[in-house]
Amino acid sequence: MDIPITITALALLTVAMIFMSSFWSRIPPRLRWLLIGSSAALIILHILFAATKWSTTSDHLNVVLKWGATAGYELLVLLFARVSPRWLTLPCAAILLAPLISASVLLPLSQLFLPNLQPVVPMGDSLFYEVLPWANPGGGNSGVEIFVYRRSPIVPYLRHQLQVIPFNNRECNTSEAVAISLPATAQYIGRCPYWPNQAAGTLDKVFPAR
Repeated sequence: MDIPITITALALLTVAMIFMSSFWSRIPPRLRWLLIGSSAALIILHILFAATKWSTTSDHLNVVLKWGATAGYELLVLLFARVSPRWLTLPCAAILLAPLISASVLLPLSQLFLPNLQPVVPMGDSLFYEVLPWANPGGGNSGVEIFVYRRSPIVPYLRHQLQVIPFNNRECNTSEAVAISLPATAQYIGRCPYWPNQAAGTLDKVFPAR
């Protein structure tokens, strides 16, 4: 995840939204309403996906939707800043835009610049998972998170996130971490083999396949 590139892209997007809001009165009325409606729709869609843990089966499409929601949010906040009294709306707009530089926003947006898509590993019974690496350079630790999903039986292009299974390299060899479905018990496990200098075996984390 390239945070500097993400910050640069977000800064350019913010400049573009500021430019658009500055010349808002010169934009044709129909286009203005289209921009406002599209912004609101993308924000609502993003909130619904985040609240329900549903998303599309395309990681690239998901992150593009996040960027679209971010752009829409910035545009609506900047349009709010144009409302009188400006001495009140401008500081409020600055406060509303400040959270965009937080890690919880930047990290998901940075997935747009990942060089490769994460492979999807089927588990059977419409379950599958993806393994995403993470690192904490300051803490000297790294690992992976296994995202377990269930594909929608009605709309196959949608998926529901069931669980995030974290492993770190201090506890096991995360390069070989997997998720395994146990249909007979209606459960699945996240399994990570121990390092050779540890006791033989694996670190297992069990979850219900709800």
